[in-house]
Amino acid sequence: MNSIGSIAEAHSQAAKIAGFAFLFSKVIVVLANFGISFRLSVPSSAVDTARNIMANETLFRTNIACNLIYAVTIVVLLAALYQILKPVNRTLALVAASCWVVLAMMWSVSALSMLGALRLLGNAAYLSVFETNQLQTLARLHLSSGYDAYYIGLPFWGLASTIGSYLLFRSRYIPRALAGVGVVSSVWCVFCAFAFIVVPHFDAIVNAWAFDMPIFLFEIALGLWLLFNGLSSTGLAEPKIFAEAKHRHT
Repeated sequence: MNSIGSIAEAHSQAAKIAGFAFLFSKVIVVLANFGISFRLSVPSSAVDTARNIMANETLFRTNIACNLIYAVTIVVLLAALYQILKPVNRTLALVAASCWVVLAMMWSVSALSMLGALRLLGNAAYLSVFETNQLQTLARLHLSSGYDAYYIGLPFWGLASTIGSYLLFRSRYIPRALAGVGVVSSVWCVFCAFAFIVVPHFDAIVNAWAFDMPIFLFEIALGLWLLFNGLSSTGLAEPKIFAEAKHRHT
């Protein structure tokens, strides 16, 4: 296979990897949140939450592992997307990749907070200086800080998706209508993320589920498109790849 063909094949493989990573990450999120976290966490009771965790410790540890798997998946995703988007605009693609890195870090912080909560509910000797209810409250605070890490990462997720969707719109690698939906849903996510931090009780004005659900659904659609349809060969960035390859080998 010649060099140009190799570049095109690498580009196509990156699209498939990105598509799979988008979909796999959503499966992990649904499993971790709906399958585990929402079952164990009782928002109004630190005591009940602690009891649920200790009665289902393996399940809770699985949730921690899911957070770490999600973070690793994000790293894979950002590498694949950078490969796809750098011919369109290398600087913006790098900015988007950096935002994905921050998002992965926040999910790792969330996993660390959950592990800290589990440690507080353990039987280590140094914990005996605390009352049981104090330890349960501290554990609940650790879980809450894990949720806070998600909302700190949310604007970075939205910004990464905004840039990525814009570059996909420019490149015509995917239908422009789909890329346009990505831009709108991502900008909305960024707006909600900052409004949630700045405006007290913003989640009472706009339901928290509405912050990220549009971008969540967009990424599922994008993942399906990339996995089964790949990138359009008529994309504007494609000639640039071929031109660069020809220039290097002439």
